[in-house]
Amino acid sequence: MPSKNGSVDPEIDATAQGADLTYGARHVAIIMDGNGRWAKRKHLPRSLGHKKGVEAVRNIVRAAGEVGIEVLTLYAFSSENWSRPAEEVTDLMGLLRQYIQSDIDEFDENGIRLKIIGNYKALDRDIVDLIDNALERTAGNERMTLAIALNYGAQDEILRAVQTIAMAVKNGEVEPDQINISHMSGALDTAGLPPLDLLIRTSGELRLSNFLLWQAAYSELYFTETLWPDFDKQELLRALESFGSRDRRFGGR
Repeated sequence: MPSKNGSVDPEIDATAQGADLTYGARHVAIIMDGNGRWAKRKHLPRSLGHKKGVEAVRNIVRAAGEVGIEVLTLYAFSSENWSRPAEEVTDLMGLLRQYIQSDIDEFDENGIRLKIIGNYKALDRDIVDLIDNALERTAGNERMTLAIALNYGAQDEILRAVQTIAMAVKNGEVEPDQINISHMSGALDTAGLPPLDLLIRTSGELRLSNFLLWQAAYSELYFTETLWPDFDKQELLRALESFGSRDRRFGGR
């Protein structure tokens, strides 16, 4: 229910009220930024910031399912993140292992299908095996899709898509003048997912950081000063409310 100032009361559970608090946003993506700054402000090790960030992931995945989001895409590890200190990368990979192992049962029980975008096959063998098992186990789930971007970069994704289309041309499967938007969208890692409606970035940074550049062409952008570990269901509802107030014209009038 709206408050006196017209904003949604974030404490109200959308499912219990029978309301659509997604405002028509089928596909929401989040650049999860601010773990390190969160830890620094609290005079804690950076690793604890990442650990707290995983807790935020768990909470937002649950919240997204509760309000009816169809696809939630999270930017977990970029292809540029390998340049971080080796100790931090090791910590991040360890948290990824723990997250998949600890939450796979919940995914399955709650009808969440896991999808990976990016070159996750380049990760350590045991992580790849965990992911492959999770992908297979959740393949038939239909309540919500959780797409996790691992070893992902949008420029690399677009390049790989172009290479796929070029190979199709070489093999005589399509003529160059027949290539259209659908060919490109179908060659991207997000093929089969609904168009991106809302892209959220936490921590106050105003850039896309090589994330879903093609898909974000007509998505709505929402930037918040909230650091990722503090981003909760209330913050998600505020972003969705903002999305609902936008006039989306897709280049038209």
